[in-house]
Amino acid sequence: MVVPGVYDALGARMAQSVGFDAMFQTGYGTSATLFGMPDYGFVGAAETLDNARRICSAVSTPVIVDADTGYGGALNVRRLVQQLESAGAAGMFLEDQIWPKRCGHMQGKDVTPHSEYTEKLGAALDARQSKDFVVVARTDARATLGLEDAIQRGVDNYKTGADVIFIEAPLSISEMKQIGSSINAPLVANMIEGGATPLQPAKSLHDMGFSLVLYPLSVLYASTAASLRVLHELHKSGTVASKPSDIVSFDQFNEIVGLSEMRTLEEHYRTLHRDVT
Repeated sequence: MVVPGVYDALGARMAQSVGFDAMFQTGYGTSATLFGMPDYGFVGAAETLDNARRICSAVSTPVIVDADTGYGGALNVRRLVQQLESAGAAGMFLEDQIWPKRCGHMQGKDVTPHSEYTEKLGAALDARQSKDFVVVARTDARATLGLEDAIQRGVDNYKTGADVIFIEAPLSISEMKQIGSSINAPLVANMIEGGATPLQPAKSLHDMGFSLVLYPLSVLYASTAASLRVLHELHKSGTVASKPSDIVSFDQFNEIVGLSEMRTLEEHYRTLHRDVT
């Protein structure tokens, strides 16, 4: 399964309109679009939950939420899972970084003792009301403890009960193949343009053993590039008429945000009112 990253309700509606089976609420994108700041521990539980509520209410496609470290201990994770389920989320990613965490492809991160993470993972699994709520156990130990330790954490996390295992930021195709052959569980491959892990086509990743192929930042980076092109053109020439391919039409955009559906409902309620009177 290929899963795109989204960071707001509009992006979620676009991903749904294209036909993706699931989407990922990216913490990196949340930090960038809410605060204009890097994924460096600035997003907390409140921002993650608020964004999840907006995104999940906008689409019917399952949304898996980047819940970072769970924003505290086991009890905090328990409450967060309950709130995410209430918001309509289909699952969460829970990682083992020390707070303040940072993007998994950045330097300077560290991980908690595995026993501490196991407590939080156990709390997440215990708190969910539905077994369909997917808990993805992520470890960032590759960067600090090495690949073997990261793989062992992944194996242990699956034994604890995680639904999907995520070894963040392997550095080579060889390492990715080793992960795929060493962990007998559903696995995440995280494809970040310019990140630490070599980009590979989804089919190649599936052949290595990765069942969930995540592209968390592709939409954010593409939107940023398109916006910069339009802004530069507008600043230089005072018009964007020369770049029509970079801009959707008025009607196209209104279709994405559901204007036709609203008009249909509006007419339905107007008809009901006329029938009553």
